Amino acid sequence: MSAPARSNRRLALALLSATLLSTPVVAVAQTAPAPKLEKLADFQHQVTGVTVAEDGRVFVNFPRWTEDSPVSVAELTKAGTLKPYPSEDWNSWRNARKDEMAPAAHWVCVQSVVADGRGHVWVLDAAAPAQSLLVPGGAKLVRIDLATNEIGQTIAFDEKAAPQGSYLNDVRFSADGRHAFITDSGARGALLVVDLESGKAQRVLDGHPSTQVEKGLVVEADGKPLRRPDGRGVEFSADGIALSKDGAHLYWQAIKGKTLYRIPTDTLIDAGLRGEDVSGAVEPFGENGVADGLLIGRDSGMMYVTAPQDDAVKRRDLAAGPSGKPEILVKDERLRWPDTFSEAPDGSIYVTTSRIQDSAFFKPDAPASLPTQLWRISFGE
Repeated sequence: MSAPARSNRRLALALLSATLLSTPVVAVAQTAPAPKLEKLADFQHQVTGVTVAEDGRVFVNFPRWTEDSPVSVAELTKAGTLKPYPSEDWNSWRNARKDEMAPAAHWVCVQSVVADGRGHVWVLDAAAPAQSLLVPGGAKLVRIDLATNEIGQTIAFDEKAAPQGSYLNDVRFSADGRHAFITDSGARGALLVVDLESGKAQRVLDGHPSTQVEKGLVVEADGKPLRRPDGRGVEFSADGIALSKDGAHLYWQAIKGKTLYRIPTDTLIDAGLRGEDVSGAVEPFGENGVADGLLIGRDSGMMYVTAPQDDAVKRRDLAAGPSGKPEILVKDERLRWPDTFSEAPDGSIYVTTSRIQDSAFFKPDAPASLPTQLWRISFGE
């Protein structure tokens, strides 16, 4: 190659290199896979709670609402069957035999099951069959050790913590595992703060507007007001509850309500457990609309919200503050009253559909034993 040719070639390569360096790089947008909704199980009874333990075991519970459920707490086996948990005896309570059985040692009317990530499943027994009269001595929070499937601790709630008319609904545990926070969705809403070591429980925000139903709000189902035959609507007080990712705030709201509230957990643990008024620390945190279950993701910090009026699960970015709005994550007509959440070790979200709008409370011709479902929302490919 001659000298002029080599010179021309070097010039061409230099011009090409300069062109490439000056050309902007256009990023190709990556579309996140759409969440997948999958039915995991059908139940012949009305389910409410679900929890997935850190070892992947799944537990569900069936409250005694419109029927005397044959099983209250069960492990959902890999074969898809229900195994009474922790034993047949603990599940042997029957309303018709209440005078013969010890309510402290049996499941009376269980509303929630929650794994704490520390090797335990906790069972919250509201002990108020048909959401009516509370069975004396039955309201309790019970710890079951996963390694042995044995009862490790029972915390009984007296009439100061759970008075007649209460309905203990759901529970979350402090970041250090030393305290529990419980919503009471009964006739007079409240929160309970529990010292798990001593068993001391203190009722706080009893009757406070943040824990009560919102007057004038009408809960709907299938686009119509949801009412009992006598005209009464949905009247559940403080229900959904969630703990922030850093454990610094507790969130809750009433089902018959659209407003989300929060309070610093330090306030509950300190002033609350001492029986002091903590109402000044309550902060409205925007609106979720009518919602039942709440969950804050372990890694994302996003809040998942069940939307029973919309047959949907919504998701809300709490980092947006009180102005943030829940957006639909999945919507499906089969999600009839999505009720309770649990996050599995792989990040998928489990949710029960309790079909409250289809129950005998609101439809007298409905079967006492109402078929319900368990679903999973996954985010992978």
